[in-house]
Amino acid sequence: MGYSMLSRLAALLRRSPAGSRVLRPELATLLIAAFFLLCCNLPFWRHLLVVEAPVGTGDWGLLAAGFVFLLLVLNALLTLLAFPCVFRPVVSVLLIATALVAYFMNQYGVMIDAHMVQSAVETDLGETRDLLTIKMLVYLLLLGVLPVWLLWRAPLRWRPAPRELLAKLVVLLISALLIVGIALMAYQNFASVARNHRELRDLLTPTNYLQASVRFLKQRYKTAPAALTPIGLDAKRPAAGAAARPSLTVIVVGETARADHFSLNGYPRDTNPLLRKQSGLISLGNVHSCGTETAVSVPCMFSGMTRAQYSDAQAHSQQGLLDVLQRAGLAVRWRDNQAGCKGVCDRVPNQNVSNAPASALCPEGECLDMALLAGLGDDIDKQQHDAVLVLHMMGSHGPAYYKRYPAGFEVFMPACQTSQLDRCTQQQLVNGFDNSLRYTDHVLSSLIDLLRSKAATHDTAMIYLSDHGESLGEHNLYLHGTPYLIAPEEQKHVPMLLWFSDGYLADFRLDAACMNAHRNDAYSHDNLFHSVLGLLSVQTAIYQPGLDLFAGCRR
Repeated sequence: MGYSMLSRLAALLRRSPAGSRVLRPELATLLIAAFFLLCCNLPFWRHLLVVEAPVGTGDWGLLAAGFVFLLLVLNALLTLLAFPCVFRPVVSVLLIATALVAYFMNQYGVMIDAHMVQSAVETDLGETRDLLTIKMLVYLLLLGVLPVWLLWRAPLRWRPAPRELLAKLVVLLISALLIVGIALMAYQNFASVARNHRELRDLLTPTNYLQASVRFLKQRYKTAPAALTPIGLDAKRPAAGAAARPSLTVIVVGETARADHFSLNGYPRDTNPLLRKQSGLISLGNVHSCGTETAVSVPCMFSGMTRAQYSDAQAHSQQGLLDVLQRAGLAVRWRDNQAGCKGVCDRVPNQNVSNAPASALCPEGECLDMALLAGLGDDIDKQQHDAVLVLHMMGSHGPAYYKRYPAGFEVFMPACQTSQLDRCTQQQLVNGFDNSLRYTDHVLSSLIDLLRSKAATHDTAMIYLSDHGESLGEHNLYLHGTPYLIAPEEQKHVPMLLWFSDGYLADFRLDAACMNAHRNDAYSHDNLFHSVLGLLSVQTAIYQPGLDLFAGCRR
């Protein structure tokens, strides 16, 4: 198959008016892109067939759509290189490098990431010698040297510069339209495969080693990070009275929860059976997120910037809410059941419970969210000063909703039991998602029960706020991460819950009836930073009362 593809590169030549055989750059880029996909990506297609097995009629359609999609993308990228004096040298390097990468991927089953590039760069002469084999030479000759020879032999015919540029713009425009069309038609399938099998990106060559090389070079040669810009240097709190009990404010960062699927907000299914019975619980029903993915929403809500002001670079170059609270004298901790806090908790004590040994709460290397509460009661008993604890949940993270709750919480059936969303009906997806919310209900209600049990010695409070929502098939969209400007309401409308012990309400002068009366007011992640500062009486010039949702209900 590889040789026939190479032969076509030399055979599919067009006859010019002068009678010489020529090859247009557009055809050359298309043939090279097809050569990369068909001859150098066997591990990628093999793995894709495995994760899509058993292959049915619909799956073959997905594979065909995926092939055309990738062909168009690679062709567009090569078109950007298709200029005289640039095209042949650069593509020759790509062909040789891709041949070597294809050999190692086929021979050793490796995936190409930044760590693999680092290993290759740091390999000494003796190790390199051991890797040289006859088979490697065959790969290099057939997949590298031969196509390079054909490329240099083929008489490429270039147009005058203005016409050449116009031709490339036409090719790029047509490619972009086709890429968008295929992506929209197969969004559910592509999103499910891409999110659940991210290892595929480390198998697709030549993009895998190009991206990995860039990441490696950035890590190797990055400049020393600038010192974080401090904020709230004037932060302080009024001295507590001698008889004051220590307070504990628990901020729970939810994951992928939708406000419109909380029965507390009017959803017809009973997804909050336990929270509904908790006295004093307030559900804010009109809250929107800063972003549609964790990497944006979590840094944003703790940054002090509004969504309109938010910059990822600025958020990671300055301190945030937890730094200000810690500076004001509060004991701050972060407990995580996810892949980290996105830099938010780097300067406070933090713990990741997802690394806990296998147990009933941590089966198969993943922990259920009840693991966040393990040992919390003893920690509260030892607490002698005002503290803030942040719990970062796994929540309803997709696409494997069925993994987010134990079997006893499978109330809505049948629930989707696979991460391949295209193999489930929309109702099965909704059932699995709603079951995960029932488990979140159990975790939050258990937390409130625990905090309530400490009322004699501590003033306790819980603020729950999800980072973003989730699409479950509406508008043919699934999961999350859609650009905010075009993201549907399902990905931005998030639940927010408030609960305060009687002692907490009294000591912090909060009017629960007032807050309940404003439960349908419009709020967002913009409010968290200033609301927590105001709630905990942190005095600082960066505090904005207009963004403090408690300001009007503080006696």
